[in-house]
Amino acid sequence: MSKKRPIIIDTDPGIDDAVAIAIALFSEELDVKLFTTVAGNVNLEKVTGNMLKLLKFWDKSIPVAKGANDPLIRPAIDASDIHGSSGMDGYDFEEGDTSIVLSDHAVNAMYKTLMNSEEKITIVPIGPLTNIALLLKVYPEVKAKIAEIVLMGGSTSRGNKGVMSEFNIAVDPEAAKIVFSSGVPIVMAGLDVGWKALVFPEDSAKIKTFNKTGEMIYSLFQKYRSGGLKNGLRMYDSCAIAYLLKPEMYQVVESFVDVELAGSLTAGTTVVDLKGYLKQPANALVCVDINPEMFKDWLLESLKKCQ
Repeated sequence: MSKKRPIIIDTDPGIDDAVAIAIALFSEELDVKLFTTVAGNVNLEKVTGNMLKLLKFWDKSIPVAKGANDPLIRPAIDASDIHGSSGMDGYDFEEGDTSIVLSDHAVNAMYKTLMNSEEKITIVPIGPLTNIALLLKVYPEVKAKIAEIVLMGGSTSRGNKGVMSEFNIAVDPEAAKIVFSSGVPIVMAGLDVGWKALVFPEDSAKIKTFNKTGEMIYSLFQKYRSGGLKNGLRMYDSCAIAYLLKPEMYQVVESFVDVELAGSLTAGTTVVDLKGYLKQPANALVCVDINPEMFKDWLLESLKKCQ
């Protein structure tokens, strides 16, 4: 067996986060060193509680560090209309083990994990980028220890929070701009692939039969409002994990990506310069398309491996 790839997952669970986390935890190819939490789908206390509930559910004791409760500059917004007031409505979880929560802030926990690692670590942000921006600004020396940042966020076209802005970027555009301008290798898996990474009713019914994780995810899906079971539930966050494990399902393009901050109608938009109008060197590998059938097969097979 090949050596596992070390990763840090920065997350705001979140129903689709729960699916992505399940796959990462039970993958034979990934080694999750740390979870960090950031306000996004719901507030920091709720997303941290959700992270602990998930780890308790799977009897895992990976360290968790709490991060930013607010964006760098802007007022906080959430997605409780999509994920429910708790962030993971639909399943009655046991309370998590608070003893695995580190005393360090997420930024310091990431710094220590990175600097103490003998090999480079991949950071996988599947929520707003506040923690990652703070890490890169406060501790720029960590850039040499980051293999790449594989994030779920952004769009080459339309949005799901604003007309042109995707939720994770729209929550904290200033943080996203810092990350994209950091010089660290970045892979962006955004709405362009998330809109095609779908779970339909017949898929959900199969997932329910797999194991206790499948039963839990099936229950969460009954409350998830991103798309809808009839038209397909969007597995946005799993797209980042899918890139780590099966990148061949994607069409990718090297491009310069910037983030709009000042536009009164477009703040939070990822400006993906696919045609090179801005004459800037590429700073990201952008996933522009996905094989939907390959993704669905991968998702179901991955969930079968969970407990």
